[in-house]
Amino acid sequence: MRSRWTILAVLFVARAAMAFQFQSVGAIAPLISDRVGASLADIGILIGLYLAPGVALALPGATIGQRYGDKATVLAGLLMMLSGELVMMASTSWSLQVGGRLVAGTGGVLLNVLMTKMVADWFAGREIATAMAIYINSWPAGIAIALMLLPAIGTTYGMTGVGIAVLVMIVAGFVLIAFVYRAPEGSPTRGIERRGISAGITFALITAGLIWCLYNVAFAMVFSFGPSMLVERGWSSSAAGSAISVVLWLAALSVPLGGLLADRSKRGGAVLTAGCAGFAVLVLLLSRSGSVLPLAIAMGIVCGLPAGAIMSLPARVLDQGTRSVGMGVFYTIYYVGMLAAPAIGGKLAVWAGTATAALNFGAAALLICPLLLWSFHRISRLQKPMVAPSR
Repeated sequence: MRSRWTILAVLFVARAAMAFQFQSVGAIAPLISDRVGASLADIGILIGLYLAPGVALALPGATIGQRYGDKATVLAGLLMMLSGELVMMASTSWSLQVGGRLVAGTGGVLLNVLMTKMVADWFAGREIATAMAIYINSWPAGIAIALMLLPAIGTTYGMTGVGIAVLVMIVAGFVLIAFVYRAPEGSPTRGIERRGISAGITFALITAGLIWCLYNVAFAMVFSFGPSMLVERGWSSSAAGSAISVVLWLAALSVPLGGLLADRSKRGGAVLTAGCAGFAVLVLLLSRSGSVLPLAIAMGIVCGLPAGAIMSLPARVLDQGTRSVGMGVFYTIYYVGMLAAPAIGGKLAVWAGTATAALNFGAAALLICPLLLWSFHRISRLQKPMVAPSR
């Protein structure tokens, strides 16, 4: 019998493949610009399009999985990711690049929504915080791998080589889900009454979703436009991608550290505020200093600290009967913001004539998070407590 940790590893790899595909545009932005004649603003739009389907699918995603089965729906999502990548490989047409990115992103949304539930199904009541921290880390891990490998592959083998590398990652995830993953005995979600949520709780979830969105906007600005900023300074594409990937590798360590710190200190708000402020300062320094590697190391240590505290916010106002629709609201806000942010970052970079403007945008997004946290606490205090606080 496969252990729940084996299942977690399978889900980790599948989600890392999604992150790898998401980052495949930002990692080789100069090559894409040369091949299809795209500006930085166009690159920003192409990056954001991967998350665009989440605006429509985040809410119904769980229902789709319930009707057709989580495993079958995730496999269909991986096939959509595969199809979208093949479309992008087949042509230099901008319209087909957009179409392929949307198809791939639709599959990625199904993975993102359903696999979070699949982790919870296996770990409910047993190391759930640890499991979620590990699972969340699949995103920075996949992006870091892309930043390390794809610029070198693109320089040597062109965009076709990059496409093949993405396909290999997706196929690996598909094989693992198809032949290793299995549902746990007796789904804990069966028979749970689904209820609506009040206006107050909806506003609290929207606020929490905005915090998660803006936090991820900062990440997106760093790993999508950071390499381009370094290339502007004379770095090679491969060296720039490797330097920025240090942030993501260290974030994979700081995310669980931040969750542990928030749980042990019982001051998640302080961890969130200090982490976001420190991350913002380091982003501003990176965009203005030549000491790239030390700043990248410091950023990696600090940037992951708020993640666990942010992801715990919805649980404060949701119980088991409202969690499905509530998380749908939370993720919808996230996807709406992440659709717009890369395009805004790209346009700012074009307007300013440098990718540094996109990083400044990311720092500003981080500084808004503590203000939104204050609003979340104000709203949530007015609601009847739904669940006991996490211990």
